Amino acid sequence: MDAHSALTLLDAGLNQCAVVIDRDGGLLVALLTAGLVGGSTHCAGMCGPFVLAQVTARLEQVPASRMSEFHRLAGAAVLPYHLGRGTTYTLIGAAAAAVAGHVGALPGLKWLSVALLAFAALFFLGYAVKGLTAWMPKLDGAVQRWWGDRVSRLARPLFGNPTGWRGYGLGLALGFIPCGLLYGAVAVAAASGSALTGALGMAAFALGTLPSLLAVGLAGHLAGRTWRSAVARAAPVIMVVNAGVLGWMAVRMIG
Repeated sequence: MDAHSALTLLDAGLNQCAVVIDRDGGLLVALLTAGLVGGSTHCAGMCGPFVLAQVTARLEQVPASRMSEFHRLAGAAVLPYHLGRGTTYTLIGAAAAAVAGHVGALPGLKWLSVALLAFAALFFLGYAVKGLTAWMPKLDGAVQRWWGDRVSRLARPLFGNPTGWRGYGLGLALGFIPCGLLYGAVAVAAASGSALTGALGMAAFALGTLPSLLAVGLAGHLAGRTWRSAVARAAPVIMVVNAGVLGWMAVRMIG
């Protein structure tokens, strides 16, 4: 492929992404804000230990004589891990949306997207309204533990030196850790019925989770708790708005 063909392909891809953003902007914003709020109220506590373990392992690889502020910041940011985690989320979103799009096209199953959006709206509302989550269906705890154990075993060898491609691989693996917030995000992405929209939506979700995890990596759990307490005050309102946006999208599909 020559340079002109590559540029043409890139331009076509960017144009398609622009169309998706213009058409499904509400869905993408909902996932971005869900990641931002959920990252502060949920992900920092659940994934923070993974981040801190990597920060410790990465900094131990740098001799004291070569330690600099750049090494500290680069080691604490664990960007390969976040890139790998984002890749997994993006692929899951694309796959879920592609499957939902094909299944929803079958006779009698056109309501699938509406059902997924309604589920996600209730899920996000459950984060805002205390006690509502008790009425929602949950994945069997034994299944989650079994799957989590398998993923952890796969990822454990990569913790020794989580730099470069090993850090990226660790993010790829840990992106499959069972997570309730992730289920809701995937439901939103799948409701689009478009692989590209699903991929961009989950990429936006992953981007939203970054600030809280970067805070944990850069300054430890204390900073993470400070960030979480600041966002937690606005979290119920944001999640209610998200639920309203998704519910409105579901109603529009019915019409």
